[in-house]
This record gives sequence, C-alpha cells and structure tokens, in this order.
Amino acid sequence: MLIKNCNIIYLDKIEKGTVLIENGKIKEINHENHENCHIIDGTDLYLAPGFIDIHIHGAGGYDTMDGTYKAINEIAKVISTHGTTSFLPTTMTVSSDDIRKAVATINEAKKQGTDGANVLGVHLEGPFISPKAIGAQNPEFLIPPSIENFNKIVGDNESCVVSITLAPEVEGALDLIKYLSNKGIMVSIGHTKATYEEAMEGIKCGCKHSTHLFNAMTPFTHREPGVVGAIFDSDLITTETISDGIHISYPSLRVAYKQKGTDKVLLVSDAMMACCMPDGLYSLGGQDVEVKNGAARLLTGSLAGSVLTLDVAVKNVYNNSNYPLNEIIKMVTYNAAKYCKVENKKGLIKENYDADLVLFDKDINIKYVLINGKIVHEN
Repeated sequence: MLIKNCNIIYLDKIEKGTVLIENGKIKEINHENHENCHIIDGTDLYLAPGFIDIHIHGAGGYDTMDGTYKAINEIAKVISTHGTTSFLPTTMTVSSDDIRKAVATINEAKKQGTDGANVLGVHLEGPFISPKAIGAQNPEFLIPPSIENFNKIVGDNESCVVSITLAPEVEGALDLIKYLSNKGIMVSIGHTKATYEEAMEGIKCGCKHSTHLFNAMTPFTHREPGVVGAIFDSDLITTETISDGIHISYPSLRVAYKQKGTDKVLLVSDAMMACCMPDGLYSLGGQDVEVKNGAARLLTGSLAGSVLTLDVAVKNVYNNSNYPLNEIIKMVTYNAAKYCKVENKKGLIKENYDADLVLFDKDINIKYVLINGKIVHEN
C-alpha cells in the first residue's frame, strides 16, 4: 500500500511525502517508484501515527469491567474509527474478583488481537486510592495497598499490567510504589488527597505519572501547592489531561502545558461506555451515570469519566492553544508509546515501525485509519 502526497507529521516538523506499507510495517518513506500498490491519495491530508489511549474505560455501550472479550473487542472497534490504534483498557475500583477477571480478559485480548485498536495491556485505576478523592470510583471496594492485595487483583496476569493509579498518602502505598516501579510498572498518582510533601515522597519512591491532572487531586494554591504543585515542580513525573473542555478549562490546560512542556503531557479520553452513544443513563464501575450535553456524571453530580474521543481531544487542544500540530500529535502518540514502553515500534512515522496510521483533514476529521497496515476505517 502506498500513501502519497500527504503531509507527514514527524516529532519536530510536518513535511509532504509518501509512505510505503508492507507486511504491516512502514517499509519506506519518500520512495515513489512502486507498482501494483493499493494507493491512497493523501492530497491535503495529514498523516499521523495512530493515537494511543492509556486511560479509557469503555465505548459503544461496552465497559472494560464487563469482563468479556466481546466488550474489549467492541471498544477496540469503536475507538478505532476516531483514530485510536492502541489502548490500555482501564479498570475501576470494584471487587477484587471482578478486577482479576477483567485483567485476565484484557490479557487474552492482548494475545489474541482485536478487530480494532491494539490492546497493549491494562491500566488499573484503583483500588488503592483515597476515600476522600473517590471521584466516580466506588468507596465500598477500596482495599489497603500491599503486595499481597496487588497479587490478589492481577492473579497470573501481572505481565499484562502497564500502569496503576494509586494515592501515595494511603498507608502501605509507598512500599507498594517501590515494589511496582522496580518491576517496571508505571505508578501514577491519582484519586489522592496527598499534600505537596506526600506527593513528592511518592515521586521519590517511584511514581512517574499522574492521572487526569487537576481532577481528583489536591489543587495548587500559593501556600499549599498540593499534588498539582508537586506535578508542576518535578521533572520526574509526566501527566495526562482530559481535554474535553469539561474536566479542565482551556486556560488551565494552557498553563499546565506551558509548565510541564509537551514532552511531559499525554492526551487521554477517560471515556466510559457512553462514548459514541446518545445521551441517557449508563453505568461506570456499577454506579449509575447520566450523560447529558457531552458530560458524564454520577447522579450525585460528580464527573464520571467522559464521552471524549482522542480525535476530538486533538481538535480541542489545536483550537484552544497556539501549539503547532506536530507537538499536539506527539502528546497523543509518541509520549503514550513511551509510557507503554513500545516507542521502538509505535508512536512515530519511521521505517520498520508498525503501520498504525491516521489520515485526517485540516479540521482533524478522520478520513482513514490503518492498524497493522490494514485499513480499518475509511470515511
């Protein structure tokens, strides 16, 4: 397959060129003497690496916590139409048995493959979080952070765990952070009421990321910098934003990106099952959620994930900041690939990399999505 005359988005620039795909890989860039190829004319279109979502609970009426291969496969198909070519299905704070079942199912989907986006592993959001920053998680299923309890929720599928969100101030968390970070699992600060000092201690013990910046964490103020202050003050930690204009205002987004720099921020959806579905009543982690006017909330009013897709996240940041398109795309591709430790094969348009690719127009409307070199969506 040959994609010609497109604007190729690299890390540091955008250049017109041609990309040849063979056997699911990017074979050559800017070699045009090829015959008998399926040709996609990319005139006036941008070619980006496929988007990678490290924090997503569901889409299309399905939830990771359904615990079935069908649910993961349907989520993978739905989000692929919006440019997401790889993802980490994300669990919730529910019973240990239900988390263990979901992790096993995600591992199965990772090995078996899907009809849509690639499953790179699992992101565990909870159950080692603070009851004081519960968000849309269920406080009934909180358990103390310990190696024993971690093993209880992952069973025989620890190798599938890419990341875990926890609260560093909860008793036992620091020892677990050291244990997990030594194993190469990304430990993320989130759903936390930590002070600045407690957050910095978590970072010192091995936390390298922070979950949905500004949401479910202690805010930054001039005398108490909180978790947000620790994230801004440390070069050791990356962060993620739900850029839907609901979870974070655009001025706050701009301040955060300016503070952290675009190398240290990932765009995520935190989408739940109502993503790509009409407004109405849904559930998240066993709790009722009402989706109205693009916002998903528990019946108490707390935000409960989102209905965001990553193409819309890119569009929102592009339309509400002055960053060049290549820097915004980096936040949803290469940065996420590094987070998942697959930056040697995903997240860049580079020869011998996986042909997970997205073609879109100047308004970020998705036109083609390729996963492993095959067209999975064409608009």
